[in-house]
Amino acid sequence: GCVHSCRFEDFVTNETEWKELPGCQNVTHTECDFSSAITKYYDTHHVRIRAERREEVSPWSSTFEMNPYLIAHIGPPGVELQSINGVIKIKISPPEANQVRKMWIAHLRFKYNLVIWENSSNAEFRSQSIFPTDTIDDLAPDTTYCLKVQATLPLDLQEGLFSPIHCVKTTHKVNDLLCATDVSILALNMKFHLHWNNRYKQHVSYNVQYLIGYLKKLHDDYSMKWLSVPGCENITDTQCNFSSIISTTSGIYYLRVQAMSEYNKSCVSNEVKVDPLITNEIGPPGVKVDISDVLLHIQISPPGGSENEVMRDHYDLSYRILYWKNSSNNEEEIKMKEIKQTIGTISDLTPLTLYCVKVQAFSEVYNKSSHYSKEECIKTPGDKILHLVILATFVTALIAVFLVATPLGFALYQVYNKIRYVFFPSCQPPLNIEGFGGQLLSSPYLSTTEEPIENCSVIETIITEEVNQTDFKDYIHSKQSSRDSGNYSNDDTSGSKVSEETLEKEIV
Repeated sequence: GCVHSCRFEDFVTNETEWKELPGCQNVTHTECDFSSAITKYYDTHHVRIRAERREEVSPWSSTFEMNPYLIAHIGPPGVELQSINGVIKIKISPPEANQVRKMWIAHLRFKYNLVIWENSSNAEFRSQSIFPTDTIDDLAPDTTYCLKVQATLPLDLQEGLFSPIHCVKTTHKVNDLLCATDVSILALNMKFHLHWNNRYKQHVSYNVQYLIGYLKKLHDDYSMKWLSVPGCENITDTQCNFSSIISTTSGIYYLRVQAMSEYNKSCVSNEVKVDPLITNEIGPPGVKVDISDVLLHIQISPPGGSENEVMRDHYDLSYRILYWKNSSNNEEEIKMKEIKQTIGTISDLTPLTLYCVKVQAFSEVYNKSSHYSKEECIKTPGDKILHLVILATFVTALIAVFLVATPLGFALYQVYNKIRYVFFPSCQPPLNIEGFGGQLLSSPYLSTTEEPIENCSVIETIITEEVNQTDFKDYIHSKQSSRDSGNYSNDDTSGSKVSEETLEKEIV
């Protein structure tokens, strides 16, 4: 018969000496197991083979290049099942778990795929990802389910072999009214709240617990590693704010509610998963509007406020602005504008028009969007050109009025002074003239019609005692002679003498 022998060399260590491959010497089959000879799984090896028959040997085959890590298949994982309270609990051990020498030493890199189906003729296969220690729910009671598990290395694009098929029958789930039901999460702007329903009619208290997600990736038992949420211990309310435990946005968290009766009986609810940036919803942004002559200014506050750095930095938010003319015409077009900044402007505005605006925040990275903000409306001012025309008209009219009113006012002022000068003189005649005027008015030769009298002011000079009495008498005599030469009567002359005597006494 013909036998085959193999030899190999380690290419990485530059060993040029060919060595016999243990387990592959003088074999009569076309395959052999040389696992025991490979100790360096990440090195490249060269392998060659030849045939032998008695004393005859064939030439060596061409060299085959081999890297154990790249060509090896991932073996099947170990699987343990337990059917309890209507669910199936599964525990998976990694490939090579029972081997001393292991090629796949980074067990945390393994991901596990589960395929499960009802053991019936018309079974539907269901695939899902599971953790090394996990619970399979949403199963029908008293039903036999079969499953198999596969280990994969997604980063290396390697898929392993499926485990042998395991089958187990489910049980009925106990309907315990003490357990919290309908456990759900409401998260808005990175504020996380857990809600649940209470069906228990007697006194019950709750303890909300959480588990850090990476613990589920381990092959260890994590049942004793659940922690209580601060502020949600021994509470009677059916909600809990667990925002304080979200210390990182990249981690995964699991929450559950433990209900406790007054008789120290307890029941644990189903778990809910929290992936912060995915579970969280984006709230509507805040909006303020202002207007200038030609632009509508929109100031946007990010959801959760400007101090919420998680919303601003991790979601890479953009904003969708809707604006329209608020008029009775229902056919007014709603226009849209998208921006990345928190300040936007809108141009091409119609004067004296009411504009309304609402804004939506959205994240393309996470495919999330908020509700629209409340409508904010503002009215645009009038046309600036019209204002300038009105202003220019007013200024022109003001100048024209000034040019006309100034000379007219001056003319009226002059007329007023003339009338006042004629009819309302401001000065009084001296005493010697007053008496003389009375005699003139009593003369029968004068007209009785009143004539305007001009009031004059006479500055009287103080006459000292040294004044020559003879000169004064001459002055009186001269004045009397001039009066006698006129057309006055003797009565007037006698009247003048009395006035002169009176004046003389006043002067003396």
